[in-house]
Amino acid sequence: MPLDPYFAERLRRQRKYMIAQGLEGLKRQLGWPWFMRPAAQAGVETAPADAAAPKRTPPRHRPAPEAAQLETPPQATAPRVDDAHRPSRRRAEHRRITLSWDREELQKVGTPGPRVHTIDRIVPVPGQPDVRLRIYYPTVGARPEGSVPGCLTFFGGAFRIGGIDYPTTDAANRRRAADAGVAMIGVDYALAPERKYPAQVLQGHAALDYVFAHSEELGIDPDRIGIGGMSAGANIAAAVALMNRDRGALPLRLQLLEVPVVDLTGRHVDFRASRALGIPSPLMARELSSVARTYLRHRRDRREPYASPIRAESLAGLPPAVILTAQYDPLRGDGVAYAAALREAGVEASAVQYMGATHDTAIFTGVLAVARRWHDDVVAALRTLHG
Repeated sequence: MPLDPYFAERLRRQRKYMIAQGLEGLKRQLGWPWFMRPAAQAGVETAPADAAAPKRTPPRHRPAPEAAQLETPPQATAPRVDDAHRPSRRRAEHRRITLSWDREELQKVGTPGPRVHTIDRIVPVPGQPDVRLRIYYPTVGARPEGSVPGCLTFFGGAFRIGGIDYPTTDAANRRRAADAGVAMIGVDYALAPERKYPAQVLQGHAALDYVFAHSEELGIDPDRIGIGGMSAGANIAAAVALMNRDRGALPLRLQLLEVPVVDLTGRHVDFRASRALGIPSPLMARELSSVARTYLRHRRDRREPYASPIRAESLAGLPPAVILTAQYDPLRGDGVAYAAALREAGVEASAVQYMGATHDTAIFTGVLAVARRWHDDVVAALRTLHG
């Protein structure tokens, strides 16, 4: 099926960006002839080279809609970051621009989240930074009476950008909580490269333990808890499910994995999807390799099961999985392969591919029917936690 026409202009910008980044990397490897020297060498400041999105002038500040205001207790602040793990100035600026871009995306193509009751919690993690959780209840003003199902969720962003405060992530958690009647538990894991694997997986596992241990206090039913994530977040979610099986086997009821990357060796990447978009395979391979290098400590980490869950010796005993993939996404092969591997291990798993869709289609609920269908299918999967 052809790519949805809505993506045509975005695709043009993405191709231009990736080609520019590929040429810059090649020039660095081969050296700069005098006539191709970067402007910075001539005394002119250049844009950051590692940006993962087109640079834009930050939009003028516009107050967020009332529905998107956070209802968090004043004592629930973000975990402190020690100086040794602060991002570089260039990376911090890139993340600031990305956050501004995300806010603009929600306003232009997304759907604002409804007002729901939220609380924040800080969870200590042995040997790693504390991790912040935000729990979105499917009610307004106060927590629901009695307990409700819950689902830990991990945001996407190539392990190096994103967070639970990003507007599109926050809006999605609000909508999913309200529509599914499930408490969505956003995990604000540490970003790479300031914190490398396995910090994020250990933070996720500590968050899971915390929710089960404090389920009565939080108003969450410990017999109806799932786990999920988007893209890099789906990698962490799958790894946490695997670690949970290996370490304690708390009764997880669902894995909800959206456009997951489950093999950082790149074995299951489907370059036919990127070629169909007019993006040469070497450029896409370079981008995906950059993601793995940013996240992992060493190249050999790619083969560890908590980095590449599909490479676990056995996938038996994992919770049922619902996997969502997109036709024009090189990671579609990861999702298909993981569903097949889970089934072979005796785990109930389904895989759905959305035709004409791209890796980030889920955020376009304000303009695309396929994104609204994606949301409805996520809600249907979450409702299975009601049992």
